[in-house]
Amino acid sequence: MSVRVLVADDQALVRAGFRKILEADGEIEVVGEAGDGREAVDRARALAPDVILMDIRMPVLDGIAATRILAGAAKNSPRVLVLTTFGLEEYVYEALRAGASGFLLKDVPPEQLLAAVHVVARGDALLDPAITRSVIAKFATKPAVRRELAAKLDELTAREREVFALVARGLSNAEIARDLVVSEGTVKTHVAHLLLKLNLRDRVQGVIFAYESGVVQPGQMG
Repeated sequence: MSVRVLVADDQALVRAGFRKILEADGEIEVVGEAGDGREAVDRARALAPDVILMDIRMPVLDGIAATRILAGAAKNSPRVLVLTTFGLEEYVYEALRAGASGFLLKDVPPEQLLAAVHVVARGDALLDPAITRSVIAKFATKPAVRRELAAKLDELTAREREVFALVARGLSNAEIARDLVVSEGTVKTHVAHLLLKLNLRDRVQGVIFAYESGVVQPGQMG
């Protein structure tokens, strides 16, 4: 089955460029385009894409607000891959908190864009550890909020906390399985349970929670 993609950007030439790259992949189908955040939300509801390439700065409704609406709509809502440029770390952070499954720079090579779409479509997170560390560490929450979040970790078992710490450092299920000497299926089960207990949508939300609760400190990731 092909991956259905919606491209949301306020520049027509940018949308056309992304469409050309995406349509070169036989397993990707561009089902529509949107020129602003409100149109992105409306078109997503009408077209049911698997992945949305979402620009952050758009008129009417920005990409962060649009992502928040879509991520909170339903469990089977489309995955959002945020497109950004250098110097927008605060916006990237807010987009991830809003429910985006990852982010890419707009000038990313075509092969990386295609790979990213497939990664996100599978339900995985797309996080560059170095970039994520700098973004999240810069906007980490205050100590009082951190203590409140950390209290929620009491709901996790000892093994789940161990797995969570490794997820937060950016490790994949396969890497965690090797580290803990267990099967990848076991890791997948632990990850699913801990995300459910912490009421987190996916691994991206998990990484953010880990930083904000103090599970991971700047410099530990990777």
